[in-house]
Amino acid sequence: MPWDRNQMAARAAEELEDGMYVNLGIGIPTLVANYVGDKDITLQSENGMLGMGPFPIEGEEDADLINAGKQTITELPRTAYFDSATSFGMIRGGKIACAILGAMEVAENGDLANWMIPGKLVKGMGGAMDLVAGVKRVVVVMDHQNKKGETKLLKSCTLPLTGAGVVDRIITNLGVLDVVEGGLRIVECADGVTEDEICAATEATIVA
Repeated sequence: MPWDRNQMAARAAEELEDGMYVNLGIGIPTLVANYVGDKDITLQSENGMLGMGPFPIEGEEDADLINAGKQTITELPRTAYFDSATSFGMIRGGKIACAILGAMEVAENGDLANWMIPGKLVKGMGGAMDLVAGVKRVVVVMDHQNKKGETKLLKSCTLPLTGAGVVDRIITNLGVLDVVEGGLRIVECADGVTEDEICAATEATIVA
């Protein structure tokens, strides 16, 4: 069975190591905060928060505590608050070890498109362009195919790029793939999913 959103987030949490400063993008990546467990991870949000906790229990939300996606979150004893200029200074200054982001498309060379679909209203591109340019490692978490059943792992992106050649690892509902020389390499398959099924659902070149 392909992984669901929570299983994808849990798998993404396995990418994190003690001592890391990490930024979580909007969508499935925000769920990663629930699966950090006992790891010493510090989560950073572009809107000016360092040290985010997991999502609050229903009924205990604080409307003043939100992440960059405007979802209510919790704070930790070590949480720090600052303005967005300082937050982006951390990102642009290379202080964030990893960004876990969602995506609309990823190309076989690591190009990322995750901020807009032409003709559709968007509020803005947020911090994604700064993140992919400034962090040390970019992990994408997304469904392997869109709602029409079309692959989101392409030979080249058709949507406006967020960054060129920036993606290191892709975690989808079908498995885990790395961006390598010449295309994508399958690292791990979701439970019950075969490599042949991943290949069939992927336009990008699969490298053995």
